[in-house]
Amino acid sequence: MPESPVQENRASGELLTDRTYEALKAAILRNQLTPGTALSVPELARQLEVSRTPVREAVQRLIYEGLANHVSRRGAEVSKVDIADLRKLYVVRESLEGLSARLATENLDADGLSTLRQILAEHEHVLGSGADNAAHIELDIRFHRTLREIAANAHLTAALEPIAGRSHLALHSLWRSKDAPRLALDEHTHIVDAMAAGDPDCAETVARRHISRLRVRLSQATTRDGMSGGTPRRRNFSLLVGDETAPGPEGRARRRAHPIETPR
Repeated sequence: MPESPVQENRASGELLTDRTYEALKAAILRNQLTPGTALSVPELARQLEVSRTPVREAVQRLIYEGLANHVSRRGAEVSKVDIADLRKLYVVRESLEGLSARLATENLDADGLSTLRQILAEHEHVLGSGADNAAHIELDIRFHRTLREIAANAHLTAALEPIAGRSHLALHSLWRSKDAPRLALDEHTHIVDAMAAGDPDCAETVARRHISRLRVRLSQATTRDGMSGGTPRRRNFSLLVGDETAPGPEGRARRRAHPIETPR
């Protein structure tokens, strides 16, 4: 039975929201939208050439995942990264990621293990290709999200999703060392090996150790702009992605935002 026009419009709207959300999320994780950047719905809609509704819904999803927050009387902005707060956040994340690995081990099947092994293989390929930090961060996010999906505990996901989102904002600082992505991949591999062995105790232990080591690297990392523990300057929105155009007044090439294609 064919879908009604109302159902088709709803499906198209959801797809457009998904695309808008993915574009904004990618810009945040690639550090194109830096902590403290104002997420103006009208301006986002103008630059992405969509209506305000998908932008508004996408921003709400970013807030849920911890990548943005709502500031009273100022609206939404990209979440700020505070070193002291992140240390506390990683203490909580350590316990929850350990639980995620334990539950995922108990629920692991052949398909889940294959998916995890594929993510590890992709990350190994990215390491060899010399890709930038954005590619490493995306694979890190996929790995931990897959653990949550295999764990299949909605309460754990609701608690861990925003924590993981906020902590991933720090990876641009954590992974400035050329060795950091390799260390993360090796630790992910140890988690999967423990899961494949059917040892939930070991999986929980190595997952907790992985987050604990990230916390140590956070302490050792040199803080960057917006991560000093103070209050970063609030920035206006500027989504610079895609093709380069004519040089700007400073002699550097300007870039433009790609419009989000409307589903048909």
